[in-house]
Amino acid sequence: MGLQNGKNDSFLDTGRPVVEGKNGAVTSPHYLATQTGKRILDQGGHAVEAAIAVNSVLCVVIPHMAGLGGDLFALVWDQHEKEVKSLNGSGKSGSQVNREVYKQKGLNEIPERGPLAVNTVPGTVDGWWSLHQHYGKLEWSLLFEDAIHYAKEGFPITEKTSSYVQEKADLLNEQPETANVFFKNGRPILSGELLVQPNLAWAFEQISKEGRDAFYKGDIADKIIASMEKHDGLMVKEDFTNHTVEWEDPISTNYRGYEIYQVKPNTQGIAVLMMLNMLEKYDLTSIGDGTPDYYHLMAEVAKLKFRFRDEWVTDSQSIDLPYDTLLSKSFSSEVNEHFSWNNIFRPEELEELPKVKGSRDTAYLSVVDKEGNSISLIQSIFHEFGSGFMPEGVGFFLQNRGSHFSLDPNHPNSLEPNKRTFHTIIPGMALKDGKPYMLFGAMGGEGQPQTQCAMLTRVIDFGYNIQQAIEAPRWLYGKTWGEDSSSFNLEGRVTSEIIDDLKKRGHEIEMVENYSQTMGHAQGVVIDHKRGVYSAGADLRGDGIALCW
Repeated sequence: MGLQNGKNDSFLDTGRPVVEGKNGAVTSPHYLATQTGKRILDQGGHAVEAAIAVNSVLCVVIPHMAGLGGDLFALVWDQHEKEVKSLNGSGKSGSQVNREVYKQKGLNEIPERGPLAVNTVPGTVDGWWSLHQHYGKLEWSLLFEDAIHYAKEGFPITEKTSSYVQEKADLLNEQPETANVFFKNGRPILSGELLVQPNLAWAFEQISKEGRDAFYKGDIADKIIASMEKHDGLMVKEDFTNHTVEWEDPISTNYRGYEIYQVKPNTQGIAVLMMLNMLEKYDLTSIGDGTPDYYHLMAEVAKLKFRFRDEWVTDSQSIDLPYDTLLSKSFSSEVNEHFSWNNIFRPEELEELPKVKGSRDTAYLSVVDKEGNSISLIQSIFHEFGSGFMPEGVGFFLQNRGSHFSLDPNHPNSLEPNKRTFHTIIPGMALKDGKPYMLFGAMGGEGQPQTQCAMLTRVIDFGYNIQQAIEAPRWLYGKTWGEDSSSFNLEGRVTSEIIDDLKKRGHEIEMVENYSQTMGHAQGVVIDHKRGVYSAGADLRGDGIALCW
């Protein structure tokens, strides 16, 4: 094992090949969804339409990660506009939702499951509608044919999805609506068995016929609100009727000549840009991938920048966010003064901030069509199976993203009516010379900014192809699923010598298995304009595939 131009030789061999082609690229965390994306592009669809279709299938085949009851964010580059557009497809808290409501119920924090965890409007369907209105070329209804088919006829559930059902069996058995879907003969559905979701097929049929109004004004909204009223929920019909997504200017920074784009807060995308500003000061090629110095630097940069993320990330309309300061190179130089090669930074050295809850499950996808139109999209229902609450008759879970709100009035993400909450989910896009170069993203809460930086540095600094960048050993500083404390998690492929070195610097190391789902499922596309070739990769930590042709 050795290093050449910063590359680690042991990371160059991958479990699956990078895929390449000239006419299109689709990658997602489930193979059925990726195939749907190619089908839409083959029919002449825009990259955005393929992404909508991919996302709709993900809502069926990985219902623990994606769903009609969740939110989405997207970055789009269109060949005619020749600029990056940002779509905030997250919903606001309900008009009747406030801190006092929860305190009157004797609660000091918002529950993570059940109807009271549902306090924001799902933004996904309106996000799809707005994307199609801006860029669509095909009939809206065509985009949902596969989702309807897989929901109505069923599909063989994968081992990974089945394991989530087994793990959350008690939650899924609490409600007849969910038990009827995820249980067979009194036990949780097993790998290879058909998962059939007739109510979800019905919901998709309504959306296919009536568009976004079916969800926010029609029968779907009526069923959701009736169920919320029955179970003492907080949302009202007007919350759905008044919902709108927002197109915004993205935020960006320049990293070694590449313009890196993220969605504005209420996402944590700004953390990626702040981390890159700090990383740019170091010669990563000389440091080398997979070295103790590389892992130490990446973890410490995340730790330092998360401190400022937690201070500022909430609904950008509720706070005067100092973008110019946070994204300035001079600010990163000041933060860099707290970095040491020999010792870890201890957050208590700076003013302690309010706690921020971690995310869990998310679905990231990216698509490029033959014309070069590109979309980086991420969608989530927050925790696995969201709130665990499925309104009667609709077939999907409502997200519990609003449990991210704090009931502390002084918290930056304090709960208020009609407010967007802090979101961990972030799609990424990099441009070179004004054209899309790389689409990238992953699931995994605290890990998302770190995985994005891993992918970027491994492609830009070390020259890996996108599949190598995805498969190489990853790390996660922060809270993992269900953990209350932060630690430095590393995959088992990291050697004991490196672990010992990091421990000497003060890191609290937690080891996870090789290719652990703890690190999230990453996907990405790299566009080589000189060769006219797309390269795509999908994470073998998940069930996805990448296709190019």
